[in-house]
Amino acid sequence: MYGYPYYGFDPTFIILIPGILLAFYAQTKVQTTFNKYLRVGSFKGYTGAQVARAILDRNGLNNVNIEITGGRLSDHYDPRSRVLRLSNDVYYGTSIASISVAAHEVGHAIQHANAYFPLTFRNSLVPIVNISSSMSWVFIMLGFFAIPALLDIGILLFSGAVLFQVVTLPVEFNASSRAIEQLVANNLITFDEEKSSKKVLNAAALTYIAAAASAILQLIRFIIIRNSRDD
Repeated sequence: MYGYPYYGFDPTFIILIPGILLAFYAQTKVQTTFNKYLRVGSFKGYTGAQVARAILDRNGLNNVNIEITGGRLSDHYDPRSRVLRLSNDVYYGTSIASISVAAHEVGHAIQHANAYFPLTFRNSLVPIVNISSSMSWVFIMLGFFAIPALLDIGILLFSGAVLFQVVTLPVEFNASSRAIEQLVANNLITFDEEKSSKKVLNAAALTYIAAAASAILQLIRFIIIRNSRDD
């Protein structure tokens, strides 16, 4: 018999509360920090696109194109097409936030060019995770309400999604480190702006930490529920 839930209340939900609070804080922090430094112009006056192009070219990545993408904070590097996609605020913006985000995404392009192992490993997980992340919930729900043996399969599949979130952390931290290094080495920001740039990138990093923490806590919760079934 399952030990959870009792009378419509699942006490294991308490396990998720720290992750939920951290996710809320991270989202608030990244929005407020980005908005703050979006209003602070960079001393050199370069746009995000210009900064990205300069860093790419100086790292021998002339073959990486830069495009505008819709949305806000939707900036990303696409390793399949070798294209850097920047949101409107970042592409045209001359703020500290704009050039910091642009440099971060270039950091991923440099990782790709250098075959940075955590990035290569994460990319190899993408097709597996795309399937396992959605299918895991199917098996978990069936395990809860119909066929208990399927819960183990669901947990195993969900573990793949958790692994992806964990591997993402060094990838993002390293991209931010490369971004600061490139901005300073190429004289694209001043000493004072370096501190502000780090604040922008550190705030963004919190969202990945929150995602990983939430995934790990959810996995722990599933394991506890699964073990309670056998008690």
